Amino acid sequence: MKIEFVLNEKKQVIQVDPVSRLLDILREDFELTSVKEGCGEGECGACVVLMDGKAVNSCLIPAGNIEGRHILTLEGFCKTERYKIIEESFLKAGSVQCGFCTPGIVMSTESLLRENPQPNDNEIRDALSGNLCRCTGYNMIFEGIKLAAERGKGLW
Repeated sequence: MKIEFVLNEKKQVIQVDPVSRLLDILREDFELTSVKEGCGEGECGACVVLMDGKAVNSCLIPAGNIEGRHILTLEGFCKTERYKIIEESFLKAGSVQCGFCTPGIVMSTESLLRENPQPNDNEIRDALSGNLCRCTGYNMIFEGIKLAAERGKGLW
């Protein structure tokens, strides 16, 4: 099946089985390695990308569902000012350790701040509830998100 979609602000046309996972297409066809397979069941958040601005687990999205959609991965997002704010804030707060989960957490953070530029603690916890991290205490991640919201006032 021929599928047309926008990936990181560039129009793409691919020939693919409509039940192929978005995760596999991004990694294998487009060599976008920020998108990780952790669980393959939508439980860990390592594969989070934005689809039309909303955080989704790419391991659960069949290719047929991306027709006409806008997909944003960390590779596209890292070129933005908002990314720079999140990156600096995460570094300052010590939010990052091994880095495996970080791309998914960054994309979930972007999705949260797009919808709610000044989230409270409960809203942050809720938005990140689908992202698992084995290395940090989540408090450092939450602090990084609060710092990004403060530093990025007016960007979201």
